[in-house]
Amino acid sequence: VCHLPKLKDRPDFYSQKRDLVNSKKLFPEYKDLPSHTLQDVIARVEKAFDRWLSGDSNGKRSGKPRFKGQGRFRSIAFPDPVKPEHINGRFIQLPKIGKLKMILHRPLPDDFKIKTAAIVKKVDGYYITLSLQDATVPVLTPDTPELDNTIGIDMGLKSFLFTDAGEEIEIPQHYRKAEKRLKRLQRSLSRKKKGSNRRNSALKRVAKAHLKVSNQRKDFHYKTAKKLLSRGKHVAHEKLNIKGIARTRLAKSTHDAGWGQFLQILSIKAERAGLLAIAVNPNGTSQNCS
Repeated sequence: VCHLPKLKDRPDFYSQKRDLVNSKKLFPEYKDLPSHTLQDVIARVEKAFDRWLSGDSNGKRSGKPRFKGQGRFRSIAFPDPVKPEHINGRFIQLPKIGKLKMILHRPLPDDFKIKTAAIVKKVDGYYITLSLQDATVPVLTPDTPELDNTIGIDMGLKSFLFTDAGEEIEIPQHYRKAEKRLKRLQRSLSRKKKGSNRRNSALKRVAKAHLKVSNQRKDFHYKTAKKLLSRGKHVAHEKLNIKGIARTRLAKSTHDAGWGQFLQILSIKAERAGLLAIAVNPNGTSQNCS
């Protein structure tokens, strides 16, 4: 005779969303949070488990989801559309939070609708990301790539890339240059007592040093992508197995170069310019391109 209770149905996004009413009764502090934000957290959890168990649209599975404690949950999303009147000059009004002071990097167009907002906490402050929608923006249809309207690039570790015209772009090696200072900061961090104020200060110094390296690398990638696409031609690049190369003894140099981030930026910027970033089989490309 089995005395175990009857197994419940597998919880999904909608059943957990309905159960938020009970969660707010058990944890009254949840009432201070916007409902759409709580639902977005459930959607993130479901997406993480689906990609672990079933995989994404390409069948690629991610790793097992890990518990995100207070120190690991650094972003909060507001899926509910933000009305234009909620942004007034240097202030934005968010539900249950009120008015927040912000610095707009660029003015918002008049015809765009603000669909979502997300606040991300970084070591140097808080950043808010607004996603915009405008149905009047035309969809650019790229031309058919041919030899005369396409340039080829060959990426490497001695030089960041070579073009088919023989042009070379040096690799900046931001992490290698900052490695000595990072080691010194991390040694200082390891000597601090856990939970102390000095350790928290040392942790922020290490995080700021890593953030600076990351920002320098991203800035270099954007400028390089703009330089390639300013010629108005499609860009063909190698379809590299970056994860496989990163498991070898070239791991540090591979991560320092940031090929994956560069190719992602190149693809997005090319699509906005009405061009294509074409991935080709890398067999034999280094000999032909160089």
